[in-house]
Amino acid sequence: MQRKDDKGRLLRSNEYVRGDGRYAYQYFDLKGNRKRVYSWRLVETDPVPKGKAWCESLRTMEKAILKDQLDGIETKSKLTLNDRWDAYISDKPELKQSTRTNYKYMYDKYIRDDIGKMSIKSITYSDCKRFFNKLIHEKGFKPRSVEIINTLLHPVFRIAVRDNLIRTNPTDGIIAELKRSNDWVMEKRHALTKTQQQAFVNYVRNHKVYAHWDPLITCLLGTGCRIGEMLGLRWEDVFWKEGFISINHSLIYRLQDDGTVKFRVTTTKTKNSNREIPMFDSVIRALKTEYKRQSEEGFCLDEIEGYSGFIWMNREGHVLCPHNLNRALERIIRDYNDEEKVRAKKERRKPMPLPHFTAHHLRHTFCTRICENETDLKLIQEIMGHADITTTMDVYNESNLERKKERFAKLEKIANVF
Repeated sequence: MQRKDDKGRLLRSNEYVRGDGRYAYQYFDLKGNRKRVYSWRLVETDPVPKGKAWCESLRTMEKAILKDQLDGIETKSKLTLNDRWDAYISDKPELKQSTRTNYKYMYDKYIRDDIGKMSIKSITYSDCKRFFNKLIHEKGFKPRSVEIINTLLHPVFRIAVRDNLIRTNPTDGIIAELKRSNDWVMEKRHALTKTQQQAFVNYVRNHKVYAHWDPLITCLLGTGCRIGEMLGLRWEDVFWKEGFISINHSLIYRLQDDGTVKFRVTTTKTKNSNREIPMFDSVIRALKTEYKRQSEEGFCLDEIEGYSGFIWMNREGHVLCPHNLNRALERIIRDYNDEEKVRAKKERRKPMPLPHFTAHHLRHTFCTRICENETDLKLIQEIMGHADITTTMDVYNESNLERKKERFAKLEKIANVF
């Protein structure tokens, strides 16, 4: 005989009414464990009893449970996004320590106390969109920073889908929509023009205050090394007779798990980053100049994780921090532009200021100069240490466009028919 509630309605199998008046449904989860859900309402049209909190109807919950079971999804998981993230990051032994530290820092700072507290099963696409918009409009995040946050979240949800915790990944397609709705224009890193590069180099080389930066800047512009690769360069990595430098590690200055900021020696960015770069004569001269100076004034005595003999050091004899160089570049650009304004006024011409740029722009500038004079993309890729040749092609295509513009400008003057 089927059971009925106090309204005379027939109850389904595994449905019953508790002594306190709540409806209950009993089922077994995917692991065979007995579970129950409760509600003050049997169907959606039932009112919530006076003084009781709103809740879904029992039949609505039953329908969702049945759908999850048919799809092999774990129902009513109590795991939060934080739980899944912690499991995900602990199971990534292949991550470099510096990358792991950066990921943890970003997650703890922006995600853990926000969307991270939510049950991973309850997080929707709309929740993710609201979270990202909050970062953009309240935290002032730029496109690149938002993409980094998505890089942290997307794989966690992807694994949850594979583990049958959720049906779909709520971050799928979200970056594309954010780009459309926020009218994003990704900042493109541009190289210095030949004129700008020459003006910058001459200014540094002949400046009474900034001239000591000339050897390092010459080597960056003459090798295309990443800043960490160049600052980690040791004298033993310079092969004078063979005429090349060996890039086999990188020096980083990063926040550590214990909250301190330290220098660390790490592997290069990708396996393609380990490479040998032939030295231009200007690079050889710059390194010889630096070696001679250090022979008279003293070499760097720092030892970091077994590495010593670092080439580049500050006035106190310690290895250089990337921030030191970037701050120096800011001052150099500022002073050059101030002086350029004065010169232009005296010469009654329009000023030609240097754009703002960082040490990484020097790498991009080197790559652009190479692309302007070399068509072998594979060779350029090997010199730059690009993991993906499309990165090389992007720079090559940009430099090729500039060459086309220059040639068309010359054609227009010569032909005089346009």
